[in-house]
Amino acid sequence: MTTDERVMPDEKTVPLLPCVSAEETLAFWRALGFEVTWEQRKPYLYLAFRWSGFELHYGSASPGLDPSLENTGGCLVMVGAVGPYHAAFVAAMRKSYGKVLGKGLPRITRYRPGASRFTIVDPSGNSITFIQRDEPEELEYGGSKRLTGLAKVLDNARILREFKSDDLAAFRALNSGLRRHGATASAVERAMALAALIELSIALDEPDRVPEWGSRLREIPLIAPERQQVERAVADPGLLSRWLPDAT
Repeated sequence: MTTDERVMPDEKTVPLLPCVSAEETLAFWRALGFEVTWEQRKPYLYLAFRWSGFELHYGSASPGLDPSLENTGGCLVMVGAVGPYHAAFVAAMRKSYGKVLGKGLPRITRYRPGASRFTIVDPSGNSITFIQRDEPEELEYGGSKRLTGLAKVLDNARILREFKSDDLAAFRALNSGLRRHGATASAVERAMALAALIELSIALDEPDRVPEWGSRLREIPLIAPERQQVERAVADPGLLSRWLPDAT
């Protein structure tokens, strides 16, 4: 297909997202460090934000739109490396809210070192997904039929967390799977399950469960490569510092 020679290849697209609450949207993106470049309420709603080199614009949502369904809209932000973006937004959340918003609306999904994407879900249920530009064309989504026992449970929990953003379902799967398969699982599999339960307990605002998982984790002997494998299984290895045993 050819284009008119008068059309210059200097286009720029800016996502226009539906906004249910102007006040909540303004407060959220300001808390994350975004600049408000346009704020209009009449004769119609229009908000515009800028951060680094990209922009987000908002207009009025359709009547009856339910943000909790999280099927409102969204956009992709292609970046060179997603880790620094996630770190910047997490730091801003801690500064503004005193914690990382990991559930409900708004929130940010977790980021494990080496991952190639994460998502911010705004107060209106829009998903803004940051993706590494050179992300592999064939992502490994898990679900191998060769996995059994606790290894299969761990794989399923990863799918629930990273691709379905369902921390509660992942917690239930791991808790149940550890009871069923813990006796026959390897030491590193048990340790990875307990590490994930520690992380999920914090994400789900159930910190009282952490000592239970932590004390069991401390009792599992691990060699140095296994300890590193367990640390890589969570987004913040610091959560495990007091619970992981010294490598044997």
